[in-house]
Amino acid sequence: MSAAIRYLPGFGNHVATEAVAGALPVGRNSPQKVPFGLYAEQLSGTAFTAPRQENRRSWLYRLRPAAAHAPFTRYEGAPQLRSAPFDEVPPSPNRLRWDPLPLPSDAPTDFVDGLVTYGGTGDVATGSGVAIHGYAASADMVDRAFFSADGELLLVPQHGRLLLVTELGRIEVAPLQIAVIPRGVRFAVALPDGAARGYVCENYGSAFRLPELGPIGANGLANPRDFETPVAWFEDRDAPCQLIQKFQGCLWETRLDHSPFDVVAWHGNLAPYRYDLTRFNTINTVSFDHPDPSIFTVLTSPSDTPGTANCDFVIFPPRWMVAEDSFRPPWFHRNVMSEFMGLIHGAYDAKDGGGFVPGGASLHNQMNGHGPDQAAYDKAVAAELKPHKIEGTMAFMFETRHVVRTTRWAVETPLMQLDYDDVWSGFAKARVA
Repeated sequence: MSAAIRYLPGFGNHVATEAVAGALPVGRNSPQKVPFGLYAEQLSGTAFTAPRQENRRSWLYRLRPAAAHAPFTRYEGAPQLRSAPFDEVPPSPNRLRWDPLPLPSDAPTDFVDGLVTYGGTGDVATGSGVAIHGYAASADMVDRAFFSADGELLLVPQHGRLLLVTELGRIEVAPLQIAVIPRGVRFAVALPDGAARGYVCENYGSAFRLPELGPIGANGLANPRDFETPVAWFEDRDAPCQLIQKFQGCLWETRLDHSPFDVVAWHGNLAPYRYDLTRFNTINTVSFDHPDPSIFTVLTSPSDTPGTANCDFVIFPPRWMVAEDSFRPPWFHRNVMSEFMGLIHGAYDAKDGGGFVPGGASLHNQMNGHGPDQAAYDKAVAAELKPHKIEGTMAFMFETRHVVRTTRWAVETPLMQLDYDDVWSGFAKARVA
């Protein structure tokens, strides 16, 4: 069914949407007879007995049950895709940085086969930790769909738009926007610009949500009204389709004789969503000192330790800097959290010396010192401290309480910058006498 891409506002709200009038049952989730003979199916993102404020589920009304498929067999594509536990190589305390993934040129490569894993934390079998992937694709997913049974997917485009065709509707997401696809939701990716590159956080733990605001109050950071979910859209097509799933770290495939995107109507609070990073309401100091980067948290996946995240998604957007008598870039620090950073566009204010470029990535594991390079430091300590605006940039961070263990690919690829430590090698000794 053809229709313009449309969205409904809200984060975690109960949404009711139908592509055909009258397709949603009234008064019962699973009536004896569903309108038009559709099949009722509940998609649960949490346990049935999860607290009401945390319970995520949606009812789907579709042309065929999702259960109608042949057995899955192993899929041998996506050769660089990995899952936790990451034990190919020993965990490294070294600061690591990579050049951008090259866009495929030898052969057409779609989103699934273009996934490459940098590393991650935890264990997919116990539902904790994350995997951090990059993608570089040059072809649409044609007659095939994908889903992860292991975790929800946070997509951060850096180059080129993605058209996400999901069971619950379609989402177009461009650089400076993000999209989250819940665990188990089937989707396909088309490339409106012909090629695309970006980052993916596969979250095995509790679902991403908005952080608590505490003393900030009722407003600020990412506002719920700016998150968008798709309206119902379906495809009534009888044609072969390959369905690939990621299950306990391995890829499996089966064949359907129809499109999996046949949900005519749905209602609930579990759905894909997108967010425009330029709508983030930055909170910052107006007196002195440099606040902790937690003030830039867009989404958080809590752990069993209050205040210590399984994963935080943090951005460093354009903003005014006005602090008096203060070092304004990120200071030198050692952190119990591990930090994987990417750059969507522009330059990051702590790395003026080059090397950290759009599409690239860096990893600073817990308790290992890092901070501004010498060029950024020298510029900051000599700057006239008057108000100025950081513009034309957007960096982000996946921050997690555990050590990020890299894959073999990540430490052996020629994209790794073997001279990264040099950015801190030229600092002169301080003189105290």
